[in-house]
Amino acid sequence: MAEPPPPPVPAAAAGPEPDWAAVSADPDFRALVAARRRFIVPATVFFIAYYFALPVLVGYFPGMMDRHVLGDVNLAYLFALSQFFMAWILMAMYVRRARTFDAMAARIAHRVQGGGA
Repeated sequence: MAEPPPPPVPAAAAGPEPDWAAVSADPDFRALVAARRRFIVPATVFFIAYYFALPVLVGYFPGMMDRHVLGDVNLAYLFALSQFFMAWILMAMYVRRARTFDAMAARIAHRVQGGGA
């Protein structure tokens, strides 16, 4: 049986409140925000475009999407199934990049909490 987690540390015992204005002005913090934005915005745009491509293609190009590829399986079904794989691939890409984001955030948090440069 695993031990229960330790009780949460009260905010007052965690140390002084960081200077959030200084943190937000920190070049490393700005680099973290920019790096996350460079990944998240294009990934979100791609996801939305890919997701809505199926109903648009089925609506405007039904003949093309009804083309049989494997027996009775048509292009629309394959495209719909590919959306699952696309979502999993995007998730894996984000998890991989998030390790870098987390490392950047840990360095910033360490410095903000008085750990030095």
